[in-house]
Order: sequence, then structure tokens, then C-alpha cells
Amino acid sequence: MPQTSSETSSDEVYLIDGARTPQGRYGGALASVRPDDLAALVVGEAVRRAGIPADEVDEVILGAANQAGEDNRDVARMAVLLAGLPHTVPGYTVNRLCASGLTAVASAAQAIRAGEADLVVAGGVESMTRAPWVMAKPGTPWAKPGEVHDTSLGWRFTNPRFAAQDTLSMGETAEEVAALDGITRADSDAFALRSHQRAVAAQESGRFDREIVPVAVKDGEVTRDEGPRPGTTLEKLGSLRTIFRDGGIVTAGSSSPLSDGAAALVVASGAAVRRHGLTPRARIVTSASAGVQPHLMGLGPVPATEKALARAGWGTGDLDAVELNEAFAAQALAVVRRLKLDEDKVNADGGAIALGHPLGCSGARILLTLLGRLEREDGRRGLATLCVGVGQGVAMLVERV
Repeated sequence: MPQTSSETSSDEVYLIDGARTPQGRYGGALASVRPDDLAALVVGEAVRRAGIPADEVDEVILGAANQAGEDNRDVARMAVLLAGLPHTVPGYTVNRLCASGLTAVASAAQAIRAGEADLVVAGGVESMTRAPWVMAKPGTPWAKPGEVHDTSLGWRFTNPRFAAQDTLSMGETAEEVAALDGITRADSDAFALRSHQRAVAAQESGRFDREIVPVAVKDGEVTRDEGPRPGTTLEKLGSLRTIFRDGGIVTAGSSSPLSDGAAALVVASGAAVRRHGLTPRARIVTSASAGVQPHLMGLGPVPATEKALARAGWGTGDLDAVELNEAFAAQALAVVRRLKLDEDKVNADGGAIALGHPLGCSGARILLTLLGRLEREDGRRGLATLCVGVGQGVAMLVERV
């Protein structure tokens, strides 16, 4: 039974409700929509769904990995104003690359536990389609332009002091993990196929419907994630060439695609839950971050999850549902195996290989999906976790109430 406002604890932090956009393919259905508009949509919708007074929101915290284009100059504050929230509501933006959205929620929980906030809207946004090209500023007057980079993904203006192995592309780091843990091409393709099959089944059964707020575009509304492919087969995946290393295993089909999207959740103190008569969906038990070697960044969820589980006094056997961001099939499989997770409990509705990985959004998206899974599957305890470029992992444990 859902926990009522009278049963909540003042010492706890609760997740009330949230919303996300559909996730669009690179250059796809959301290509015409600015990231600050995507962010404003989910912030406003999260407030509406939670049933909280907008003027009592203490903070809006959003993750964004790019911040070089239309999401510049603090996209969280832009979202506050564009969503029509009172100008008295502040906002700030965090960047932990792929885990920015989950870090935003963790930051909200920390502020509430510190007594500095009661109601926070937290989440993330990314438009990888609309990420700009950036150019180095010449070091001398009248010099020709410097190097130019597409900011959609990956390193730019890399410090030459880094070792070459520390600045591998994301796909190359997946190859490193695969080689280290003996992940085969067959393993990787089978995992990718399962991601699509599960995501397609979830779409067809309407399991994402509660999460999604439609996005208005010129030709109508976008209501569904674009990524899941019903026609995916092992044969098709097996025909794809490897793209990062000769003799490697990582293909476009076993990698998460560049994507666009936004997600936000309302995070509340026990006092706010009682004051406003809210019905929380879950409580945040704890969160953790950890560092790993940059060239093995895909293993980041392992120490982060272990740290979070130790803080909570849980084991992996206590988890009823797991949302693990699928940056790459090889990386996700390595995490599943190292943590000895039950594969049936991991990404039961598909993952980022099928649904997409809009960097700043993904952490909030998997958390929102986790809440829905716990409710539908009558589960109690859940884990959301992501690997992070440059060698990190972030994990959050929640408990349904």
C-alpha cells in the first residue's frame, strides 16, 4: 500500500512524482526542440503531477553534459523561467556527464537532508542533436581559427598532460572492458537484442505511458521513444561491422545511440509531504559515487553500487529491480556479472541501447522508470546506476513506500 503523508518520517527524503519526454533519435523527432524548452516542459509537468505549489519550490537542479549551446548559462534557471514558475524559484545546473541527471537528484536529497530545502525539482536534459560545434579561440591577435570540435559526444580540447589511455573514446573504453572481462561479440549482440525486445514489449503494453509527457513539434506531438526497433534480430546485429577497433566487438547496434530528451522528478522532505498532503512513490535510501581508471569507465557502477549497498546494509539479493544505464552492451554485461545481478531484474523494460542515452537526462530517466517498475512488479527495493566518462560511476538506492 502507498505510504500516506501522515506515515512519513521527517528524516527521510521522498520521490513524489515526475515526468520525462520521449527520447528522440539524433536528428529525429525532437531535433527542432531546444534543450531549454525540453527542460522547461518536464520541470513544469513534474510540479503539476506532484501537486505542489510552484512558489514553494526551493530549488530546481538539472544535469546537463554539454552546456555549450542552447543549454548554456544555467539551463536549470532557464527552465524555471520558461516553465512559468515564479522568478523567486532559483535553479542551478550540474555536470557529471552521463550521470548528471542522477547527480542532480542526489544533490536535491543532500540539500533536504541538510535542512536547506523541503521541495526540489531535479532531473536532467540533453539535446545531442542540437549540440554546437565549438572552436578554439586563437592565442594571438589576427590568428586563424583554432581546432574545431563537434560537442555532441566525447573529448575536446584535451589536456596534453593526460596519458593517451586516459582519453580513449567511449567506444574504445567498452572494448577495453570487453577484453578485460572476456565479453564476446555473441554476448554483446545478445544483450543488445534483449534490450530492444524488452523496450518494444514495454512500449506495446503502455508501460512507459505514465512517465512520458508529449512534446509538441511542428507536425503534431511526439509521444513515444524513437529508438526501439521491432525488427532487430541477431542476424542483423551480427552483420554490423565493429567501429572502434579491428577485431573488436562493439558495433553501432551494441552501443547506446546519441539522443535527445529531458526528465525531472519532485524530491521532498517528510515535512513537505505532510504539509502538502503528498503521496510519495519511494524514498531515497542513499546514493554513492566512485572513481575508476578512465579507460575502464564502464565499470564505474560496480564500486558505486557496492558503496551504496554497504551504506544501506543491503546486498544485491535485496534488490527487486535494477535500472543500469546501457552505454554499451559489453560494459553493462561486465557490471551485471561483476555485481552478480539477476539479469531478469535488470532493465526489464529495455535500456539505453534501445531507448537512447541523452547524456544529462539519462540518470533521471532511469530513476523514473525504476519507480514505475517497482510499482508494476510489486517490488520494494531498487537500484539506479550509470557509468560516467573519464572514469566514474554513480548509484542510487530507493525503497518503495
